[in-house]
Amino acid sequence: MRNEAENNVARSVRRALAVALAIAVAPPMLESAGVGAVGADASAAERKSKPRRIPNIQEATFRRLSEAQELIDAEQYAEAIDMLEGLVVRERRFNGNERAQMHNMLAWAFYEIDDVDKTIYHYEQLLAQMPDINEGMEVLTLNQLSKLYFTQGSKYEDEAVAMGWYRKALQKIQEWLTKTESPGPDAHYYIAQIYYQMKNYPSAIEQLEMAVALSRERGTQVREPWWMMLQNLYFVEENWPKVVEILEILVKEFPKRSYWLNLAAVYGELNEMDKQLLTLEAAHVAGFLTQESDIITYSGLLAQAGVPNRATKHLRQAINDEVVPETVKSLRQLGQAYQLALDVDEAIPVMEKTAELSDDGIVYQDLAALYLDKDQSVKCETAAKKALDKGGLRNPLRARITLATCQANLAKLSAAKREFVQVRRDARRDRARNEERIASQWIKYIDSEIHRRDELARAGG
Repeated sequence: MRNEAENNVARSVRRALAVALAIAVAPPMLESAGVGAVGADASAAERKSKPRRIPNIQEATFRRLSEAQELIDAEQYAEAIDMLEGLVVRERRFNGNERAQMHNMLAWAFYEIDDVDKTIYHYEQLLAQMPDINEGMEVLTLNQLSKLYFTQGSKYEDEAVAMGWYRKALQKIQEWLTKTESPGPDAHYYIAQIYYQMKNYPSAIEQLEMAVALSRERGTQVREPWWMMLQNLYFVEENWPKVVEILEILVKEFPKRSYWLNLAAVYGELNEMDKQLLTLEAAHVAGFLTQESDIITYSGLLAQAGVPNRATKHLRQAINDEVVPETVKSLRQLGQAYQLALDVDEAIPVMEKTAELSDDGIVYQDLAALYLDKDQSVKCETAAKKALDKGGLRNPLRARITLATCQANLAKLSAAKREFVQVRRDARRDRARNEERIASQWIKYIDSEIHRRDELARAGG
């Protein structure tokens, strides 16, 4: 935002100084009439009050000013500055209008050699010649001084120093507003930039809203940077309905990847998952989901929305295309999506690879449950033990129940009972009623199974 502002200032200053030079070398009879061809804003200012009586530029002075302009046109700035400064030191010989023209041309020359401090100084000296300058030049200079002050403020890391320049910029542009009829939307956008740098966000929002309203009133398209800045300001203010409103405008009028993804992210923050998914669907169709985080979020929302088959399709394709690397996060999400799609055969190899990469036992716990579902009890026992060894489990009791269940299925009844008894004891201590109930039921079943087998053994013996 700052670079854009500085570039705008540079372009504006160059245009304005070119116009001001034309005024400076205008024939004396035109200058005496107070004519200044500086555009609609200056004409409006002149209509607001009776035109000033501006002193004439003497013929000899006019010739020297013309010579200075020729040097500036030839980019001989040092020579032009020497000539003009030689005139300025004899300022008592000249009237206010003549001195103003000299300072104006000096401002141009110093600006061209990137000496902003002296450009500002000569602009200030120009305004000091009031009321001997025409309204057009005054309005133009106020505007350009404001923008130069703004540029200076952007150069300082010291906030107090920068704020001093921004306050000057604001003061000059506010003075300019009092002398200008119907300022356009660009003026309000510029003022918003000043307030933004001053961290006065409510005032910045107010000015941007005025710029938007004026632009719409005049039937012109609101510029993209205005919407971007307004959206950022509302984001800082945490005005989420406005953030959404502006992002919805941006995706329609300036459909870019960043706007679609930002809109989806805001919907996510607002827990409007359906809208978030629809936004990502549109972004997917437009080809904007090109990064790992995009695909992970999109596939996760598809799984949550009850369409896990589509989630696995997009995520698997992204992994195959190496858009999404094979990490614990991506593989686990893929495995979980396969589980939601009831495709355990596809889920198991994915979770096996995930478990090998994982630093904790959580994935092994999930894998053990998958093995249990597929009656692969040996693998189930091994995975459950690895889960408990690695640790980091959300509910270790669940992993121990899975382990004991697999052992029971493998007819390791004594080992299974010991585990279930310990689980029941720990569950009672932790008041984990569900785990306690499951363990008690298994203990009862194992006791009955042991008794049944003993009876069969005695009967056969």
